[in-house]
Amino acid sequence: MDQLDNKLLALLQQNARTTIQDMADHTGASTASVQRRLKVLRDKGVIQKEVAVLDRTKLGFGITAIVSVELERDRLDQISAFKRKAREDRQVTNFYCIAGDADFLMVVVAKDIEDYERFTHRFFFADKNVRKFRTSIVVSTEKATLELPI
Repeated sequence: MDQLDNKLLALLQQNARTTIQDMADHTGASTASVQRRLKVLRDKGVIQKEVAVLDRTKLGFGITAIVSVELERDRLDQISAFKRKAREDRQVTNFYCIAGDADFLMVVVAKDIEDYERFTHRFFFADKNVRKFRTSIVVSTEKATLELPI
Protein backbone atom coordinates (compact mmCIF):
# COMPACT_ATOMS: atom_id res chain seq x y z
CA MET A 1 0.00 0.00 0.00
CA ASP A 2 1.20 3.46 -0.80
CA GLN A 3 0.07 7.04 -0.28
CA LEU A 4 -2.42 6.88 -3.17
CA ASP A 5 -4.07 3.80 -1.64
CA ASN A 6 -4.30 5.65 1.67
CA LYS A 7 -5.93 8.65 -0.01
CA LEU A 8 -8.47 6.41 -1.73
CA LEU A 9 -9.27 4.65 1.53
CA ALA A 10 -9.67 7.98 3.34
CA LEU A 11 -12.10 9.17 0.66
CA LEU A 12 -14.10 5.95 0.86
CA GLN A 13 -14.27 6.15 4.65
CA GLN A 14 -15.77 9.62 4.41
CA ASN A 15 -18.29 8.62 1.75
CA ALA A 16 -18.47 5.17 0.17
CA ARG A 17 -20.60 6.64 -2.63
CA THR A 18 -17.72 8.80 -3.90
CA THR A 19 -17.48 8.16 -7.61
CA ILE A 20 -14.39 6.76 -9.31
CA GLN A 21 -14.15 10.02 -11.26
CA ASP A 22 -14.25 12.13 -8.07
CA MET A 23 -11.56 9.94 -6.49
CA ALA A 24 -9.42 10.27 -9.59
CA ASP A 25 -9.90 14.06 -9.64
CA HIS A 26 -9.09 14.35 -5.94
CA THR A 27 -5.96 12.18 -6.08
CA GLY A 28 -4.63 13.05 -9.53
CA ALA A 29 -4.77 9.41 -10.61
CA SER A 30 -6.51 8.06 -13.69
CA THR A 31 -9.94 6.46 -13.33
CA ALA A 32 -8.46 3.14 -14.56
CA SER A 33 -5.78 3.29 -11.86
CA VAL A 34 -8.37 4.06 -9.18
CA GLN A 35 -10.53 1.13 -10.32
CA ARG A 36 -7.58 -1.28 -10.32
CA ARG A 37 -6.40 -0.16 -6.88
CA LEU A 38 -9.89 -0.44 -5.36
CA LYS A 39 -10.25 -3.95 -6.79
CA VAL A 40 -6.93 -4.99 -5.23
CA LEU A 41 -7.88 -3.43 -1.88
CA ARG A 42 -11.20 -5.32 -1.93
CA ASP A 43 -9.59 -8.59 -3.05
CA LYS A 44 -6.98 -8.37 -0.26
CA GLY A 45 -9.68 -7.70 2.33
CA VAL A 46 -8.41 -4.22 3.22
CA ILE A 47 -11.88 -2.98 2.23
CA GLN A 48 -14.12 -5.46 4.02
CA LYS A 49 -17.52 -3.87 3.42
CA GLU A 50 -19.19 -0.75 2.14
CA VAL A 51 -22.29 0.05 4.20
CA ALA A 52 -24.81 2.77 4.93
CA VAL A 53 -24.57 4.44 8.34
CA LEU A 54 -28.10 4.85 9.70
CA ASP A 55 -29.49 7.20 12.33
CA ARG A 56 -30.51 4.97 15.24
CA THR A 57 -32.92 7.44 16.77
CA LYS A 58 -34.78 8.03 13.50
CA LEU A 59 -35.25 4.26 13.29
CA GLY A 60 -36.74 4.16 16.79
CA PHE A 61 -33.73 2.94 18.77
CA GLY A 62 -33.82 5.32 21.73
CA ILE A 63 -31.44 3.29 23.92
CA THR A 64 -27.80 2.52 23.32
CA ALA A 65 -26.21 0.48 26.09
CA ILE A 66 -22.57 -0.38 26.66
CA VAL A 67 -22.43 -3.66 28.54
CA SER A 68 -19.50 -5.45 30.15
CA VAL A 69 -19.99 -9.18 30.66
CA GLU A 70 -18.26 -11.73 32.88
CA LEU A 71 -18.79 -15.41 32.22
CA GLU A 72 -19.04 -18.02 34.96
CA ARG A 73 -16.68 -20.59 33.47
CA ASP A 74 -13.77 -20.54 31.09
CA ARG A 75 -14.79 -23.63 29.13
CA LEU A 76 -14.11 -23.19 25.44
CA ASP A 77 -17.46 -24.65 24.35
CA GLN A 78 -19.38 -22.21 26.57
CA ILE A 79 -17.27 -19.25 25.48
CA SER A 80 -17.80 -20.22 21.84
CA ALA A 81 -21.55 -20.54 22.39
CA PHE A 82 -21.70 -17.08 23.99
CA LYS A 83 -19.65 -15.54 21.17
CA ARG A 84 -21.89 -17.15 18.56
CA LYS A 85 -25.02 -15.92 20.33
CA ALA A 86 -23.67 -12.34 20.45
CA ARG A 87 -22.56 -12.36 16.81
CA GLU A 88 -26.00 -13.55 15.70
CA ASP A 89 -28.13 -11.20 17.84
CA ARG A 90 -29.32 -8.19 15.81
CA GLN A 91 -29.51 -5.92 18.87
CA VAL A 92 -25.77 -6.38 19.53
CA THR A 93 -24.05 -3.91 17.20
CA ASN A 94 -20.49 -4.24 18.49
CA PHE A 95 -18.95 -7.14 20.39
CA TYR A 96 -15.41 -7.34 21.75
CA CYS A 97 -13.48 -9.99 23.66
CA ILE A 98 -11.39 -7.94 26.10
CA ALA A 99 -8.62 -8.27 28.67
CA GLY A 100 -9.30 -6.70 32.04
CA ASP A 101 -12.10 -6.82 34.59
CA ALA A 102 -14.64 -8.32 32.18
CA ASP A 103 -14.54 -10.97 29.47
CA PHE A 104 -16.57 -9.11 26.85
CA LEU A 105 -17.76 -5.62 26.01
CA MET A 106 -20.79 -5.09 23.80
CA VAL A 107 -22.88 -2.28 22.43
CA VAL A 108 -26.60 -3.01 22.38
CA VAL A 109 -29.43 -0.99 20.85
CA ALA A 110 -33.04 -1.09 22.03
CA LYS A 111 -36.26 0.75 21.22
CA ASP A 112 -36.73 1.84 24.84
CA ILE A 113 -35.81 0.78 28.36
CA GLU A 114 -38.49 -1.92 28.38
CA ASP A 115 -37.05 -3.35 25.18
CA TYR A 116 -33.57 -3.33 26.75
CA GLU A 117 -34.95 -5.10 29.83
CA ARG A 118 -36.44 -7.82 27.59
CA PHE A 119 -33.03 -8.14 25.91
CA THR A 120 -31.27 -8.62 29.27
CA HIS A 121 -33.71 -11.34 30.31
CA ARG A 122 -33.36 -13.14 27.00
CA PHE A 123 -29.63 -12.67 26.56
CA PHE A 124 -28.10 -12.61 30.05
CA PHE A 125 -30.48 -13.94 32.69
CA ALA A 126 -31.44 -16.95 30.58
CA ASP A 127 -27.75 -17.86 30.12
CA LYS A 128 -26.43 -19.82 33.11
CA ASN A 129 -22.86 -19.10 32.04
CA VAL A 130 -23.19 -15.32 32.54
CA ARG A 131 -21.80 -14.49 35.99
CA LYS A 132 -22.66 -10.80 35.81
CA PHE A 133 -23.11 -7.92 33.45
CA ARG A 134 -22.91 -4.18 33.96
CA THR A 135 -24.78 -1.71 31.81
CA SER A 136 -24.00 1.91 31.04
CA ILE A 137 -26.71 3.76 29.13
CA VAL A 138 -25.46 6.27 26.58
CA VAL A 139 -26.82 9.74 27.39
CA SER A 140 -25.45 11.45 24.29
CA THR A 141 -23.22 10.39 21.43
CA GLU A 142 -20.38 12.86 21.00
CA LYS A 143 -18.52 10.82 18.39
CA ALA A 144 -19.25 7.55 16.65
CA THR A 145 -17.24 6.55 13.62
CA LEU A 146 -15.78 3.57 11.87
CA GLU A 147 -13.14 5.73 10.18
CA LEU A 148 -9.55 4.72 10.83
CA PRO A 149 -6.81 7.38 11.03
CA ILE A 150 -5.01 6.72 7.76
